[in-house]
Formats: sequence, C-alpha cells, structure tokens
Amino acid sequence: MPESETRISANLRNEVEIIVNSTHDGIIAIDVDGRISLFNHAAEQLTGKRAAEVLGAPIDEVIPSTRLPIVLRSGEPELNWQQTLGDIMIITSRMPLINESGAVIGAFAVFRDISQIVELAEQITDLREMRIMWEAIFSSTQDAISVVNEHGVQISVNPAYTRVTGYSKDEVVGQPCTIDIATGESVHMKVLQTREPVKNARLRVGPHAKEVVVDAAPIVVRGELKGSVAVIKDLTEIVYLNKQLRTAHQIIRKLEAKYSFDDIIGKAPSFSRAVEKAKVAAKTPATVLLHGESGTGKELFAHAIHNASDRAERHFVRVNCASLSEGVLESELFGYEEGAFTGAQKGGKVGLFEEADGGTIFLDEIGIMSLNTQAQLLRVLQENEVRRVGGTRTIPVNVRVIAATNLDLRAVIADGRFREDLYYRLEVIPIEIPALRDRREDIPQIAEQMVRRINQEYGRGVSSISPRAMEVLRRYPWPGNIRELENVLRRAMINLSLYENVISDIHLPDLGPERSSQGSSAPESGRDVESYEIEPLKPVVEEYEAGCIAKALRATGGNRSETARRLGVSLRSLQYKINRYKLGDKS
Repeated sequence: MPESETRISANLRNEVEIIVNSTHDGIIAIDVDGRISLFNHAAEQLTGKRAAEVLGAPIDEVIPSTRLPIVLRSGEPELNWQQTLGDIMIITSRMPLINESGAVIGAFAVFRDISQIVELAEQITDLREMRIMWEAIFSSTQDAISVVNEHGVQISVNPAYTRVTGYSKDEVVGQPCTIDIATGESVHMKVLQTREPVKNARLRVGPHAKEVVVDAAPIVVRGELKGSVAVIKDLTEIVYLNKQLRTAHQIIRKLEAKYSFDDIIGKAPSFSRAVEKAKVAAKTPATVLLHGESGTGKELFAHAIHNASDRAERHFVRVNCASLSEGVLESELFGYEEGAFTGAQKGGKVGLFEEADGGTIFLDEIGIMSLNTQAQLLRVLQENEVRRVGGTRTIPVNVRVIAATNLDLRAVIADGRFREDLYYRLEVIPIEIPALRDRREDIPQIAEQMVRRINQEYGRGVSSISPRAMEVLRRYPWPGNIRELENVLRRAMINLSLYENVISDIHLPDLGPERSSQGSSAPESGRDVESYEIEPLKPVVEEYEAGCIAKALRATGGNRSETARRLGVSLRSLQYKINRYKLGDKS
C-alpha cells in the first residue's frame, strides 16, 4: 500500500477512535470469534473495566449477561433492550457487523445508563398521581376556591365556585380577579399588594350579590410571589345555621341554668348572709322563696341554687308569672288535654312542671299569680302531682320549686290577693336579697365585672372606670338596682370614642337629681348652683384625650404603632393627635 494511503488510513482510524471515545453511549464490539475488538471510554465508565485489560478477551467472560454472541450467531439485531448492568439500569441495542459479501464478521452493542431517566419517570408518575389527587380534592370541596396569578388574573376555579358565585369557569378564567365582586374590595389584590394573608373578609359576589366570607393567602414559590388563592364560604347557610342555633339556645335557656355562685359578687355583710343561706338551701330539696326589689339578682340566685344542688344535671325551667295572663299561665304550668279549650293543639300539651320533672322550676313574680292558679300550685306542692287543664288523671312529678317576688307577700295576704297556706308552703327557706343601695361597697367590683362582660358583647377594650365616675356610681341610690347599673354602664361604654378605654364621669348618662346633689363632680353642698363655673366641653375633652394618649405612649415605651393598636385608632390619626397636643417630646 502506498505511503500516502497508509497515512490516510491511519488518520481515518484516529478520527473514528476519537469519535467513538467522545460519545456518552457505551460501545462494545466483538470479532467473529466473540473476542472484544472495541471498548470505548463510556463503556469503561459504565462497566468499571479498563479497555487495555479486556481487549481480545472473550466477551462472555467480561460481561456474563451479554447477548452479543447470540446476535453474532443469528445475524439478527436486538433493538432497545432494557436490562441491568451491575448496579445500573441500561438500555442497549445490539447489531451484527456484515461485510460487503453479506458475511457476519462481528457484532457490536451501543448502550447507555437510564437509571436517572427511570427515577425521573417514577417522579413524573408520582407527580401525575398527586396532581390527579389534588384536582379531585379541588373539585370535590364544598368551599369555593379561586386562584389568580401574580398579575391578579384568574387562572383556576373549582366547581363549588360556580355554585357560590353564579359565574362559570369560562366566564372568569383569564379575567381580572375583580370580575366576580358585587360590593367590597378584592382580597386577591390585597394579598398581592401586601404579601400577607387576609381572613374573614365580608364581600358580596356574583350577579345576585350573594354574601360571602373569604380567606385568602399568597402563593410563594422559592421566595417569589406567584399568585393568590382564596377560599370563599357562602354565608347563606351559615346565617341559617346561626338562626337555628339561636332558636336552640332560646329553648335550652328555658331548660338549663347558666349561673353559679361564682357569678354572684358581693362582700357586704347582708349580701354575704343571703349567699350563705342560698348555699345551704342548695343542699336540700326544700322550697325557697327569694325576696328582693326588682333587679337585685333573684334569678341569678335561683340559677346558682339549682347548679349547686343534686338536680344540677336535670332541667331548670324558668317562668315569669307576670308575663302571662291567668289562663295562659295555668296551661303553661300544668299543661292541657286535647280539646280542653278553643285553640288547644291536637294531642294536648305537656306542662312546665312535667318538663321540669326531676329538676327545678323557678317561678318569678309569684306575687301576682291569680288565686285559682295559686290553688293548683298548692296542690302540686302538697301532693307532688299535676292535673292538666281539661284532664281527669293526675301525673306524679318530682320538682324543686324556687319562687321569687318583689312584693311584701304578708301585705298581699292581708289584702286577700295571696293564699296564706301557699305562702307557708313556699317560704320554707326565705332569702332576703338586699338592694344595691344597701351594699354600696360592692358596686366597684360589680361594675368592673360588668365592664368585662360588656366588652365581650360589644367588642370593646374598656379597661377601667375612673375614680370620679366610680364615686358617682357609689353615691347614686340605684332604684333599679343591678339591672339599672348595667344599663348605665352600657350607655357609658357607647358614649366612649373608639380610642378611649376609661369610663369617666363625663361618659355617664344623666342620673337625675341624685347625681347633681351627691355626685363627686357636682358643686359642693352649700355652694349656690348659679356660682358654679361651667367650663366649655371641648377643652375638657381635649385635655382628657391628651392625657390618655400620653399615658398610653409611656406604657408602650413610646412605640407609636403599638400605642395606636391599643387605643384602637389608626397610626395616622395618632400621629396627628400627638402633633396637635405636642406630645412628641413627652413620650
């Protein structure tokens, strides 16, 4: 062979060798005797064997699982076979080497590691299954779900969304997130602007302006805001359930006692004696008669006695005898048979004494009960049985009776309006509850407890009552007793602005001549009213407001954000008032 052809042939072999060793696929070739004639770099890496050590060796000794000898004998290719090679999974294609005359002169295999590909395929399968699962959850939840991207464009809604809002998926996807809002601000936009969740936002959505409550949260991926997801709850059903719940509570309130002796506040000697006597009464089945002016807390005592008795787990039935006419009261207490009177319901009705069987019945304002009803009540107390209106049979009952009155029953007996024998049946354990004016030392503690309770009802943050206001409360005679005190405190709290948290005497409603003659804020006794200096209200209120803000700033160490939060005002409003009252240097 000429030298030039030899040189070209050598160069060609070098190029082929470079190409073969540069590929990432493993390549192994064998000659007609089954010995290895080619073993590239990728084959070395995948098998862990060196080419210098295996070239010329029988292939089945180097790779026992190989099928190259089979391909060499059959002359048929095997394409894309998957098999293990040591610790890895490979995919391989094996082909015979055929010369120009059609004779098989060898075979070769091309293979690659697919372990990572298999792992990725498994992950894709898992992700696909997870996506199917989440789509099922997304579609089956009863709460409406709306998802928007970082630009506030709707990208997905679930079927419940259509039911709640009235808009279909096709109508909203690809549209701005405000498209479904009838009234209110978009929670999605708020989330995208603040990157903070929004909870319990009240909105009206859809073509019918349905009232809903919405919770929304940002979607953050690797620190980047990618959108917002909102859960929309239909308030229609919630409002209905709340109505049902209130109805149930009203029924339960007739059958359960709410208060205990822990709720009865007072240390005045006369009041303490009444409480101790009530505690003793609770341990017996005896009838109790509560005496006291209207609003002194007779019903509170009745609740506490029942809850401290061995009947606490049974019904507690309350009846206000003054609120029902004679005929209605009789049928309510003792029940009636079908057809007993015009309008009687079919099947008759169970009376309250039967409902209270095993428990307690509280008869409030018993002093105004008619003589006929008194006679039937006396029978119940004597015989422990009731007879329904229009009925002939007697029904045994086991009921503990607690009665209450604001009348002097002895005087009513003298007038012939109350049975003396019933009086003695009721007054087995008499308890006299003193009026509030007779235990003024208890007013601060009672008032503070009421403020805490009213705070919860009104959603306010009133912390205390000023000394001057408390003195006014202590001096007032309280003809309406505790009920009137509660009324006054409710009105005072309504008079407070949102950033005030102390009830002052200026917030109390007009308590009449008693306040002007006895209250601490009134002119001193003996001073002519006309000489009393009346100050303009505006500077007095401003002085008080400035004092409250200054105290709050000191309490928070000058933290204006925290001060604004505690005072219940915006930071901007607080800053304005600080500048106005020149409090910046004092905080």
